[in-house]
Amino acid sequence: MKILIVEDELRTADYLSKGLTEQGCTVDMAHNGIDGQHLALTHDYDVIVLDVMLPGQDGFSVLRELRAVKQTPVIMLTARDRVEDRIKGLHEGADDYLIKPFSFLELLARLQALNRRGRKQEPMQLRIADLQIDLLARKASRAGTRIDLTAKEFALLAVLARRQGEILSKTAIAELVWDMNFDSNTNVVEVAIKRLRDKIDLPFGTRLLHTIRGMGYVMEVREEREVREVRDVREVRDAPGEGPAT
Repeated sequence: MKILIVEDELRTADYLSKGLTEQGCTVDMAHNGIDGQHLALTHDYDVIVLDVMLPGQDGFSVLRELRAVKQTPVIMLTARDRVEDRIKGLHEGADDYLIKPFSFLELLARLQALNRRGRKQEPMQLRIADLQIDLLARKASRAGTRIDLTAKEFALLAVLARRQGEILSKTAIAELVWDMNFDSNTNVVEVAIKRLRDKIDLPFGTRLLHTIRGMGYVMEVREEREVREVRDVREVRDAPGEGPAT
């Protein structure tokens, strides 16, 4: 998930950002209403966590401006347990409400629920050959064997699996997984692909994650004959040339 946190309490914002990042989310932060509104309107987020009491512009005003052009799911946070505030937020277009202090696990569950609601057509279980991926539980297994992945490794796997059979460039992967513009001098994508391949392919013999030279990477099932033909072509191409005939 790509999440925007608009929260002026720095400790709360940093705590939420750290926790959500550890869950594999990409997080942007704003500490006032003006910056929060700018980010919300100019970027696409899966969910926005929006505090009510903000300097510069309060959360209700930010929500009103957002709802004029976008329907991004919004969870509002407030330290005031007043029914009137909650009703006002819901009338302005909030999708959910949390009263401070709140449990991080509860916030995470609500974020996941809103994200699922926004992706009704997307299955939570993906399968490619004998590789199974549970997007909700954030688990992966192959041939019945659990695969231990870091948060970023799972995010990378999910991006590739959701686009099974589609070639993804390094630029696309960097933006989808790390939310960054690709720097050709950085090998972060290659390193992450190698680590993921070592876990999901190497122990099982049959490759599912393939490199397409000059184009990027693709996750797909290939017939054994097709794999042999690709290997034969590479062996011929890489073989040392013979000397000129005499």
